[in-house]
Amino acid sequence: MMNRILGLVLLNCIVSSLVIAEDRPNILLCISDDQSYAHTAANGDPVVSTPAFDRIAREGIRFPHAFCDAPTCGPSRSAILTGQHIWRLEEAGNIHSTLPKKFATYTEELEKAGYFVGYTGKGWGPGRLEPGGRTRNPAGPLFNAMTYGKGKLREIPSPNRMSATAYAYNFADFLDKRPAGKPFCFWLGSSEPHRGYVKGSGVRSGKDPAKANVPAFLPDHPIVRNDLLDYFVEIEHFDKHVNLAIALLEKNGELDNTLIVVTSDHGMPFPRGKASLYDAGTRVPLAVRWPRGIKSPGRVSNGFVNLSDLAPTFLEAAGVKVPAMMTAQSLSSVFASQNSKTKDQAYIALERHATSRKGGKGYPSRAIRNAQFLYIRNYEPDRWPAGDPDPNNCARGFPYGEVDSSPTKTLLMENGENEEFRQFHELAFAKHPAVELYDVANDPDQLVNLAADKEYAKVRKQLSEDLQQHLVKTADPRALGQEPLMWDFYPHYGKRVNKNWSVDKLE
Repeated sequence: MMNRILGLVLLNCIVSSLVIAEDRPNILLCISDDQSYAHTAANGDPVVSTPAFDRIAREGIRFPHAFCDAPTCGPSRSAILTGQHIWRLEEAGNIHSTLPKKFATYTEELEKAGYFVGYTGKGWGPGRLEPGGRTRNPAGPLFNAMTYGKGKLREIPSPNRMSATAYAYNFADFLDKRPAGKPFCFWLGSSEPHRGYVKGSGVRSGKDPAKANVPAFLPDHPIVRNDLLDYFVEIEHFDKHVNLAIALLEKNGELDNTLIVVTSDHGMPFPRGKASLYDAGTRVPLAVRWPRGIKSPGRVSNGFVNLSDLAPTFLEAAGVKVPAMMTAQSLSSVFASQNSKTKDQAYIALERHATSRKGGKGYPSRAIRNAQFLYIRNYEPDRWPAGDPDPNNCARGFPYGEVDSSPTKTLLMENGENEEFRQFHELAFAKHPAVELYDVANDPDQLVNLAADKEYAKVRKQLSEDLQQHLVKTADPRALGQEPLMWDFYPHYGKRVNKNWSVDKLE
């Protein structure tokens, strides 16, 4: 019955007459919020069901080595829009900040070139637009009128504890308003699987906790297994809307001339995931479908991708000149030839994520990731990477505030002194050394830091040099030794503001 209602509502939202766009491709970016690479069926997870992602991967290209530019919402989304690393984006390198208007975005460039642009759900953010000189979200005009439980969707209840925004139906509304003949660029931004979750929703959906793959950096415990299942339910909600959007394009005869990307802004909201430079925080699912532009579809590209590479990719696909300030690398050559690949490494960064340290300080770090190793440079190792354990020292108001509240986090905090959990507590919350080096080929969950191992001295030196060279080439103020470094002092526009965060407190 529910599927029948969904189908009828979607048909009512479909444009009454088909709009045939010009030869330039339409562009549809579908982006979830806080989903790690491992958690799609196509990428090997045995529990989560993601038929939409799997189809895009099966009929296009799947990128198993895709990484966000930063494991935090606003900075990652800024990098996607601008085609630049976060260290080039000033305030936009922090969450709850702004994206200065001087930085070109692919959405604006496509709009100038005649594209009809829009977004639904979570676009750029969180943050404030006005301080950066913008009057609308960089993802485009907002299409959010369609919500569960209201209007045409009044018979469909809002998903429990999930956003009431009906993403795919807003996409249909966007298409209905598109001027005849115009290609479109749409950002379908889910708020899922961001926390919080409905406890037990995974089991109630029929999932078996025994089948969940528990990462080695978390304890194999019923609480963790059930937390993972609840997370999977929200991934599936996002995937269902992607599936509806695909069906709409298919119905309209526009599927094959639409470049569809399905990805996430960064990794899972679990300890040692989101807001960390380990793979659980930075490695994301990425699949691209575009039959008219991708040669030999149904393949896997094993080169490395940063999500910032999407901006020049979209512009080149549309025949629009890529602004010189966009330093990311287009995926066009990979589309054109199955023998071509992207980079041999990805670069990742973190500045200020949450309000979880005294004085509003961030945890500045940079990383280089290749097929064999992950090398991390922590610029302030005396700071708590997961946030201060003393809630009185952070404006967010709870211990280890870089880590979202969750049953898994609570389990580790309450049992940190127990032998069974001590290792996991340390992995999640302890301070990190200035340099970290992991052999990801043999240690995929990055448990053993090899930075002090003499056997890996040459590897460490080479990766350090490679990282530094790239940071200097792309003008990272930290690598260039510029002072003052402003990320700790840029305004924070979230709900909790530390009054000590100001430019005149640079001591």
